[in-house]
Amino acid sequence: MQIKEQAKVYDVIIVGSGAGGGMATKVLSEAGLKVAVVEAGPYFDPADPDQMTQLKWPYESPRRGAGTVRPFGDFDTAYGGWEIEGEPYTHKDGTKFDWFRSHMLGGRTNHWGRISLRFGPKDFKHKDIDGLGDNWPIGYEDVKPYYDKVDKLIGVFGTNEGLPNDPDGFFLPPPKPRLHELFYIKGARKSNIPVIPSRMSMLTKKINKERGVCFYCGQCSRACQVYADFSSGSCLIFPAQKNGGQVDLYVNSVVREVTTNEEGRATGVSYISKDDRKEYKLKGRVVVLAASACSSARILLNSKSSQHPNGLGNGSNVVGKYLHDSTGASRAGFIPDLMNRKMYNEDGVGGMHVYTPWWLDNKNLDFPRGYHIEVWGGMGMPGYGFGFNPNEFNKFFGLPTGGYGEGLRADVKKYYGSVIGFGGRGEAIAREDNYCEIDPTTVDEFGIPVLRFHYKWSDFERKQAKHMQETFEELIHNMGGEVLGDRPPKEEDYGLLTPGRIIHEVGTTRMGDDPKRSVVNKHQQLHEVDNVFVMDAGPFVSQADKNCTWTILALAWRASDYLVDQLKQQNI
Repeated sequence: MQIKEQAKVYDVIIVGSGAGGGMATKVLSEAGLKVAVVEAGPYFDPADPDQMTQLKWPYESPRRGAGTVRPFGDFDTAYGGWEIEGEPYTHKDGTKFDWFRSHMLGGRTNHWGRISLRFGPKDFKHKDIDGLGDNWPIGYEDVKPYYDKVDKLIGVFGTNEGLPNDPDGFFLPPPKPRLHELFYIKGARKSNIPVIPSRMSMLTKKINKERGVCFYCGQCSRACQVYADFSSGSCLIFPAQKNGGQVDLYVNSVVREVTTNEEGRATGVSYISKDDRKEYKLKGRVVVLAASACSSARILLNSKSSQHPNGLGNGSNVVGKYLHDSTGASRAGFIPDLMNRKMYNEDGVGGMHVYTPWWLDNKNLDFPRGYHIEVWGGMGMPGYGFGFNPNEFNKFFGLPTGGYGEGLRADVKKYYGSVIGFGGRGEAIAREDNYCEIDPTTVDEFGIPVLRFHYKWSDFERKQAKHMQETFEELIHNMGGEVLGDRPPKEEDYGLLTPGRIIHEVGTTRMGDDPKRSVVNKHQQLHEVDNVFVMDAGPFVSQADKNCTWTILALAWRASDYLVDQLKQQNI
């Protein structure tokens, strides 16, 4: 294949445009560096009328919005999914891992739930508490200044609660609980389970002239045309370009590898253009990988040379190992007191207005770490298959539902909004034998070797899921409701979703002080190649019982500041 080299030399080449890549783009370009952003998917701007899906009705889709074109529904702004034609991945030893990829400018930040939680002091040093896994080489005090900056730059609503391991921040006013959430609060109090306002990155108050304020359409998964919610493109990359940053975008460009010289230092990247199927090389003084934990690991493992025969930065043989995703299990219940509700608009933000942080002491439990509870329900606009299944009600309660025409319409109005559901999102223990590696026999449509996954849940995660199910049942009964469906048995891991399904994968390029047991140092710089950084969730040593995006953003800002300082000192 003929490879075309670009003559231009960049200060920094950033691979990936999601949370980490977007933050690196903003910080580094505004420091005066010439930046290239290489993204595997197309350009995307939610304010572009040709790309906008917000405020469209279900009937505007031939499938009534069903998830056949995109994984969470036709109108979702996720260009990709768990399966992408021509870009496979494989498994070994009968294990399962579902790998989500969102190939578009802004990556997954266009359609995520925007649950924006800080890790707490315990989350960075959990080995000191339960002896499992490893401590991070940094602590909460190292990241707090950057969490503060992220809060102020991007905006997050919530309330200061004084919880020791769920740190407070700089919050915008939270939206009020909706009726189903008031029922949840009442039911949780009966079991001494705390409920606090959610912490989510939608603007409930004006913070600058470039971004609008949430108008409660409840469609954040479609990305916001007034930029009221956080997406990397609208909140980081576009402002960097408008503020005079030297940012060149290379979209539809699939990175094959990081290129190196005879000394083994990075010289740039090679990529295949989806537009003409030709391979190109970009030159740069520094390379930042922010393509997602597994994608960045794949690029490093495919970047082999005589100086790096095991893959770039992989002399420790740790790249790809310690992969872990959040645990996830769910349950729903029918609440009779929510039947026959008056129809009114209670859409709110795109997600929950309240949630439950982890509240228990593991010394009294048979599993380590914890989980938070996410709540769903209410009377938001239904899409295909959403929220009402007459057969379920018939099966479990003998209720006279179903049919067609006016009878079905009356039943829907009678029962719609009477179901409340819960999702547990918890911490799995990082283990070396959960990993991704290069498949020796399979390539994608661009000729790039693909990833092969090996992943198993342990009894720690299964017992955590069992506790989730017991808690959800207790909450539903506290609300005077009936649990829908039987509790998933032990043989089904108590309803634990397949690893990867929560889309919180972390840990494949873990951070550490010991180059023999980690891939990057505490500044997310490869131990073996000082001009390559990893600024996605790959460096995470552990996940915590929180969503990882706010920590990706804070750490990417911290690493970018360090990178600028090192360049000024001519250490790189």
